[in-house]
Amino acid sequence: MQTVTVKYKVLDSRARVPAYATDGAAAADLCAVLDAPLTLAPMERALVPTGFAIELPGPETVALVYARSGLSIKHGLCMANGVGVIDSDYRGELKVPMINLGTEPCTIQPGERIAQLCIAPVYTAAFVPAQELGETERGQGGFGSTGR
Repeated sequence: MQTVTVKYKVLDSRARVPAYATDGAAAADLCAVLDAPLTLAPMERALVPTGFAIELPGPETVALVYARSGLSIKHGLCMANGVGVIDSDYRGELKVPMINLGTEPCTIQPGERIAQLCIAPVYTAAFVPAQELGETERGQGGFGSTGR
Protein backbone atom coordinates (compact mmCIF):
# COMPACT_ATOMS: atom_id res chain seq x y z
CA MET A 1 0.00 0.00 0.00
CA GLN A 2 1.42 3.38 -1.02
CA THR A 3 1.06 6.44 1.20
CA VAL A 4 0.46 9.96 -0.12
CA THR A 5 0.37 13.15 1.92
CA VAL A 6 -2.99 14.88 2.02
CA LYS A 7 -3.06 18.23 3.80
CA TYR A 8 -6.24 19.15 5.66
CA LYS A 9 -7.63 22.31 7.22
CA VAL A 10 -10.08 22.21 10.11
CA LEU A 11 -13.00 24.55 9.41
CA ASP A 12 -15.04 23.63 12.47
CA SER A 13 -13.56 22.69 15.85
CA ARG A 14 -15.96 19.70 16.06
CA ALA A 15 -14.51 18.15 12.89
CA ARG A 16 -12.87 14.75 13.15
CA VAL A 17 -9.88 14.11 10.93
CA PRO A 18 -10.57 11.19 8.56
CA ALA A 19 -9.31 7.97 10.10
CA TYR A 20 -8.82 4.42 8.86
CA ALA A 21 -10.75 1.96 11.05
CA THR A 22 -8.32 -0.91 10.46
CA ASP A 23 -4.87 -1.43 8.97
CA GLY A 24 -6.45 -3.01 5.88
CA ALA A 25 -9.07 -0.29 5.31
CA ALA A 26 -8.95 1.25 1.83
CA ALA A 27 -10.90 4.34 2.88
CA ALA A 28 -10.99 6.64 5.90
CA ASP A 29 -14.21 7.41 7.75
CA LEU A 30 -15.84 10.83 7.38
CA CYS A 31 -17.92 12.14 10.27
CA ALA A 32 -20.89 14.51 10.36
CA VAL A 33 -20.48 17.96 11.86
CA LEU A 34 -23.99 18.91 12.99
CA ASP A 35 -25.45 21.25 15.58
CA ALA A 36 -28.15 18.70 16.40
CA PRO A 37 -29.27 15.28 15.18
CA LEU A 38 -30.53 15.36 11.58
CA THR A 39 -33.51 13.16 10.69
CA LEU A 40 -34.11 12.32 7.05
CA ALA A 41 -37.54 11.08 6.04
CA PRO A 42 -37.73 8.40 3.33
CA MET A 43 -36.47 9.86 0.02
CA GLU A 44 -35.34 13.07 1.76
CA ARG A 45 -31.87 14.44 0.94
CA ALA A 46 -29.44 16.61 2.89
CA LEU A 47 -25.93 17.93 2.41
CA VAL A 48 -24.00 16.94 5.55
CA PRO A 49 -20.88 18.95 6.42
CA THR A 50 -17.65 17.36 7.68
CA GLY A 51 -15.99 20.52 9.00
CA PHE A 52 -12.74 20.29 7.08
CA ALA A 53 -11.16 20.81 3.66
CA ILE A 54 -8.30 18.93 1.98
CA GLU A 55 -5.46 19.57 -0.42
CA LEU A 56 -4.56 16.61 -2.58
CA PRO A 57 -0.91 16.35 -3.69
CA GLY A 58 -1.73 17.14 -7.33
CA PRO A 59 -3.79 16.29 -10.39
CA GLU A 60 -2.51 12.70 -10.31
CA THR A 61 -4.81 12.01 -7.32
CA VAL A 62 -8.53 12.18 -6.62
CA ALA A 63 -10.52 11.80 -3.42
CA LEU A 64 -13.55 9.55 -3.82
CA VAL A 65 -16.37 9.59 -1.27
CA TYR A 66 -18.37 6.39 -0.85
CA ALA A 67 -21.35 5.41 1.29
CA ARG A 68 -20.78 3.34 4.41
CA SER A 69 -22.15 -0.12 3.75
CA GLY A 70 -23.54 -0.54 7.28
CA LEU A 71 -25.66 2.61 7.02
CA SER A 72 -26.92 1.70 3.58
CA ILE A 73 -27.90 -1.89 4.32
CA LYS A 74 -29.29 -1.31 7.82
CA HIS A 75 -31.06 2.02 7.27
CA GLY A 76 -31.10 2.77 3.53
CA LEU A 77 -28.90 5.82 4.12
CA CYS A 78 -26.79 6.32 0.98
CA MET A 79 -25.01 9.02 -0.94
CA ALA A 80 -27.41 10.94 -3.15
CA ASN A 81 -24.89 11.07 -6.00
CA GLY A 82 -23.61 7.49 -5.69
CA VAL A 83 -19.92 8.41 -5.47
CA GLY A 84 -18.51 11.83 -4.68
CA VAL A 85 -15.53 13.02 -6.73
CA ILE A 86 -13.25 15.55 -5.04
CA ASP A 87 -10.95 17.01 -7.69
CA SER A 88 -7.38 17.93 -6.81
CA ASP A 89 -8.04 21.66 -7.27
CA TYR A 90 -11.07 21.83 -4.91
CA ARG A 91 -10.36 23.59 -1.61
CA GLY A 92 -13.83 23.93 -0.07
CA GLU A 93 -15.38 22.05 2.80
CA LEU A 94 -16.06 18.38 2.16
CA LYS A 95 -19.82 17.83 2.37
CA VAL A 96 -21.62 14.54 1.86
CA PRO A 97 -24.92 14.49 -0.08
CA MET A 98 -27.04 11.92 1.75
CA ILE A 99 -30.41 10.36 0.86
CA ASN A 100 -32.64 8.06 2.87
CA LEU A 101 -33.70 5.24 0.55
CA GLY A 102 -35.24 3.33 3.44
CA THR A 103 -38.89 3.09 4.44
CA GLU A 104 -38.43 4.69 7.87
CA PRO A 105 -36.96 8.03 9.00
CA CYS A 106 -33.23 7.82 9.73
CA THR A 107 -31.35 10.07 12.12
CA ILE A 108 -27.72 11.13 11.69
CA GLN A 109 -26.07 12.02 14.97
CA PRO A 110 -23.43 14.75 15.36
CA GLY A 111 -20.01 13.11 15.00
CA GLU A 112 -21.44 9.95 13.39
CA ARG A 113 -19.44 8.23 10.66
CA ILE A 114 -21.41 8.90 7.48
CA ALA A 115 -19.14 8.11 4.53
CA GLN A 116 -15.70 6.91 3.47
CA LEU A 117 -12.91 8.87 1.79
CA CYS A 118 -10.60 7.01 -0.58
CA ILE A 119 -7.55 8.61 -2.21
CA ALA A 120 -6.88 7.13 -5.66
CA PRO A 121 -4.67 7.69 -8.71
CA VAL A 122 -6.04 9.48 -11.76
CA TYR A 123 -5.41 8.65 -15.39
CA THR A 124 -6.22 11.29 -17.98
CA ALA A 125 -7.61 9.67 -21.10
CA ALA A 126 -6.59 10.62 -24.60
CA PHE A 127 -9.85 9.92 -26.45
CA VAL A 128 -9.05 8.75 -29.99
CA PRO A 129 -11.72 8.21 -32.67
CA ALA A 130 -11.78 4.72 -34.22
CA GLN A 131 -13.73 3.10 -37.03
CA GLU A 132 -13.59 -0.29 -35.29
CA LEU A 133 -13.12 -1.45 -31.70
CA GLY A 134 -11.43 -4.67 -30.65
CA GLU A 135 -13.62 -7.77 -30.42
CA THR A 136 -14.37 -9.43 -27.06
CA GLU A 137 -16.41 -12.43 -26.00
CA ARG A 138 -18.94 -10.11 -24.35
CA GLY A 139 -19.19 -7.73 -27.28
CA GLN A 140 -22.09 -5.27 -26.95
CA GLY A 141 -23.93 -7.26 -24.28
CA GLY A 142 -24.69 -5.27 -21.19
CA PHE A 143 -27.07 -4.85 -18.26
CA GLY A 144 -26.97 -8.43 -17.04
CA SER A 145 -25.93 -10.07 -20.30
CA THR A 146 -23.15 -12.05 -18.62
CA GLY A 147 -25.74 -13.96 -16.57
CA ARG A 148 -24.30 -12.86 -13.23
